[in-house]
Amino acid sequence: MQIILASTSPYRREIISRLGLPVVAAAPHCDETPLDHETALETATRLARTKATSLAEQFPDALIIGGDQVALLDGQQIGKPGSFEDGVRMLVWMGGRTVVFHSALALYNTRTGHLQETVGITRVTLRSISESMARHYLSREPDALNCAGSAKSEALGGVLMERIESDDPNSLIGVPLFSLVTMLLNEGVEIL
Repeated sequence: MQIILASTSPYRREIISRLGLPVVAAAPHCDETPLDHETALETATRLARTKATSLAEQFPDALIIGGDQVALLDGQQIGKPGSFEDGVRMLVWMGGRTVVFHSALALYNTRTGHLQETVGITRVTLRSISESMARHYLSREPDALNCAGSAKSEALGGVLMERIESDDPNSLIGVPLFSLVTMLLNEGVEIL
């Protein structure tokens, strides 16, 4: 069966490519707006599922991987900033605090209709971040504006972080890879 990544994220694609499997990336059909009264966990899970199932007609004999990440601080969902200035505000607000990232993953078998889901939880404690620091960081790391909360751990953003707590270090980048391996094995995919 073909393996499809329902995402245009280069970060998710890079993580999944580590498995050495042939994967085709395709843009999912999904409105990513959180629903009223939906928790961060519910939003991330719903969006991962929607992304995976949205491509079922296009790929009727495939395993489709959908993923989404929602960060949470003070009961507020934190998404990607809409602009440089929003990114600066987000970083200053998050500075010196612990942000919880919910990285949802769905694997949908379009042949059988079997759906597997999981959410990797990562707690990130950030250093205190001044406005000047946030501006310098985003000027040097503009790709961070494509990340929830403007914090990109795998590059210069690591400087902003004090501690990361997770069962899977890949979750913070957007893919709970350890769980994905289990899901693929459940579908009979030979990885090694």
